[in-house]
Amino acid sequence: MPAPVLQALPLRPIIRETVQDRVYQQLRAMILNGEIKPGQTVTIQSLAEAFQVSAMPVREALRRLLAEQALTALAGRSVGIPALTRERLADLTRVRREVEAMAARWAAQHIAKEDLVALAGLLETMQQAAEERDGKAYLPANRRFHFIIYQAARSPTLMGIIEPLWLQIGPYFDLLRASGNWQSANRAHQAALAALEKGDGEAAGKAIQADIDEAAATLMELLAAPNTRTRA
Repeated sequence: MPAPVLQALPLRPIIRETVQDRVYQQLRAMILNGEIKPGQTVTIQSLAEAFQVSAMPVREALRRLLAEQALTALAGRSVGIPALTRERLADLTRVRREVEAMAARWAAQHIAKEDLVALAGLLETMQQAAEERDGKAYLPANRRFHFIIYQAARSPTLMGIIEPLWLQIGPYFDLLRASGNWQSANRAHQAALAALEKGDGEAAGKAIQADIDEAAATLMELLAAPNTRTRA
């Protein structure tokens, strides 16, 4: 009897997380939280020194982020946030308002009580951060608020669409700090939370769309301002 195929393969233990994966996740979080800002450039060497790793895992992590259009290659082996044009913003907004509203509608059917409690706590954090114009507190809380909702939709496929969209638009949310948008965003967040507490998916989806639309409108105005840094 022939030996089972698996026994004939040169199998090795699977390493669950590599250095490259850790660097990728840290860089991804930095982009989403606005820690790498539009107009700022970083190099492979500077990142390797900051993470205390060799250049290779940084290079591989950057390659993944370049493929996801979260970063763009610049001269001198450096990278930065891709430029945001009116056309690119309009396209991102059009897609986001559809898929993120869909996720909110689906989430209303499944969201757990502990998630609703977490959303209420994050909303308090965002309200205080908006008053103080504290981007370091607001941006991570805002991202967590949205993604608790989207994860409650229980659709890995939908999450696979939403996450790259946030990687592309997330670095620009800090530009909204002085515009008053964070306060209006919190009103949309409050409406989304109230809708989810009632299990009203349609209202939750509309609240998410209102949040996306208001932020996009403000960014469109900022793109027309000559001193707004929207280019890498």
